[in-house]
Amino acid sequence: MNREAMISVIVTTYNQERTIGRTLDSILRQRCHLPVEIIVGEDCSTDNTRAICQDYAARYPEQIRLFCNERNKGIIDNYFDCLLACRGAYIADCAGDDFWVDDLKLEKEVSLMESDPSIMLVHTAWRSYNEGTQTATDSPRQPFAAPLTDGSQMLEAILTQTRMPVIHLCTALYRAETIMREYHADTTLFRNQQAGCEDLQIAFLMARNGNIAYLPDVTLYYSQGGETVSAPKDERKLFTFYKNVTNLSYSLSEKYGIHSQVTARFFQARVFALLMHAFRAHAPELRDEAITCQKAWKVRDTWKIRLARMVMQGEWSWTMMLRLRKYLR
Repeated sequence: MNREAMISVIVTTYNQERTIGRTLDSILRQRCHLPVEIIVGEDCSTDNTRAICQDYAARYPEQIRLFCNERNKGIIDNYFDCLLACRGAYIADCAGDDFWVDDLKLEKEVSLMESDPSIMLVHTAWRSYNEGTQTATDSPRQPFAAPLTDGSQMLEAILTQTRMPVIHLCTALYRAETIMREYHADTTLFRNQQAGCEDLQIAFLMARNGNIAYLPDVTLYYSQGGETVSAPKDERKLFTFYKNVTNLSYSLSEKYGIHSQVTARFFQARVFALLMHAFRAHAPELRDEAITCQKAWKVRDTWKIRLARMVMQGEWSWTMMLRLRKYLR
């Protein structure tokens, strides 16, 4: 497929009637020397999200291409179906509850990429946006704040990210040709429903293919406060999300031979975190699943892992520790 000299922006949305208009408006305000198409994947919402998207598509038919799913596909299939529909030489995305705050975001990023073919992806600073208070706070310090970084130096950090993404994909612009080549070379890596997310593998593979550029400009407000795929409130959902994302990290580390003390500590910490989710959920089946993950990820015991397993071996000790935790809190 010959890529057109344009930018494709992916917007995946599900039950975001309060925010999807804000997201689309922030993209439509972009001022860029290249044309911009917006690929909207509406994932069979049960609220008014679809009607809002249809209204925007009717008002901006030359810019918005709306795909209304007949069934709920989930974030992974919805995102990568949108990716395959992109016609542009460059791809960006903005989730249906986030929004861009710099009208020159795409212009700054694409100008960098046009000037240097070695740049696979450009990303920027961002802020967390509290939907309840409508206030924004700076994100943690960017770990690779240099204007240009050899992507191979970022791979370990991308695999082991915990508190914040090394590359926040909703701030990024990346090359379509590169990601499409990687997608077709190993579609399962992207389409695996147990991957848990769609952004980590993209960031990792773009970094593996060349240089990554960073702009200190804040271009994104990242919505927080509600329940999302990556921030569920339920301990069982948290367990599943972190198990799946860690499975993806482990698959990438095995495939590309990234093994170090940092990765070893990361997988140990993730096993302990899974055990703690199982503990708080009081779910023996999740405890057993965490132990299975420990074996699959070839994780050595730590004193914390051993202690957690010991506490959850018996119903009496488990119940007493839950009561103690409640009392201390």
